[in-house]
Amino acid sequence: MKIIRLSTPHSLERQELPETIAAIGFFDGIHKGHRAVIEKAVMLAKEEGKESAVITFHPHPSVVLKKPSKPVLYITAQDEKVELIEQMGVDRLYIITFNEQLSRLAPKKFIEQFIVQLHITHLVAGFDFTFGFKGAGNMHNIDEMAKGKFSTTTVEKQQYAGEKISSTRIRKCLATGEVDKVIPLLGRPYQTTGKVIEGDKRGRKLGFPTANLQTDDEKLLPKQGVYAVKVMYDQKYYFGMANLGVKPTFVKGQTKPQVEVYIFDFDHNIYGETLVIEWHQYIRAEKKFNGIEEIVTQLQDDEKRIRQFFNIE
Repeated sequence: MKIIRLSTPHSLERQELPETIAAIGFFDGIHKGHRAVIEKAVMLAKEEGKESAVITFHPHPSVVLKKPSKPVLYITAQDEKVELIEQMGVDRLYIITFNEQLSRLAPKKFIEQFIVQLHITHLVAGFDFTFGFKGAGNMHNIDEMAKGKFSTTTVEKQQYAGEKISSTRIRKCLATGEVDKVIPLLGRPYQTTGKVIEGDKRGRKLGFPTANLQTDDEKLLPKQGVYAVKVMYDQKYYFGMANLGVKPTFVKGQTKPQVEVYIFDFDHNIYGETLVIEWHQYIRAEKKFNGIEEIVTQLQDDEKRIRQFFNIE
């Protein structure tokens, strides 16, 4: 997959680019609703013998439009998003920088620069996609603005259990620790990738050696607590339990939550290695313990519950 990063204005010329059928959207999470849009574009491109593309944006428009006081966190960090799009068989990915200049672009100017100029002959988008200054362009008026230079397909609302599949719905589930409810919305378990870093080695002394993970600062994490997880290391999956929190028993004043994972039936030196954590089930809240014995008893109970959850010995 070819990755092209653009901002407004750009210098790409229509005549130098292949005829392309594109899906457009922010696509945070690449959930089932997003997949319906992207898969439609890929299918149409194959049918017509053209290249397929995804047109997306970074950072999130709210960073520019709302100027939030806290950093915007993503369901899919940028590298993860790129990987998921590539797995869907997309030929090229356009990542457009969303800045003040782009936010002020009139809808017709947006179409000219980022659809017509990129040689998009057919555009696929979700029913609620908007573009241009103050979101004045949408899937109801786009054909009128296109003036026959390209055609469009609108993908209708995708639902699960009677409700719209959306990034907002997924964020709400993660905020309450309902990682199990995220799986049917994404079509896969929620994942966090991290590099194993040196920890305080307290877990090893307790009989539960954990891998401490350095995760992407832009990645949205679930509610703090203990979870049943699967861990991918070296292309193999292992079962385990993860603690996401601030270790109140041992550390005072820590505010940034950290991910540490105890991998069942595992004995490898993995410092510096990359692990992928799949979040499957919330087990309990993180809590402060009164002593080592209390901690060990709780961890033994957690492991027993998680092994039962995964149906493993």
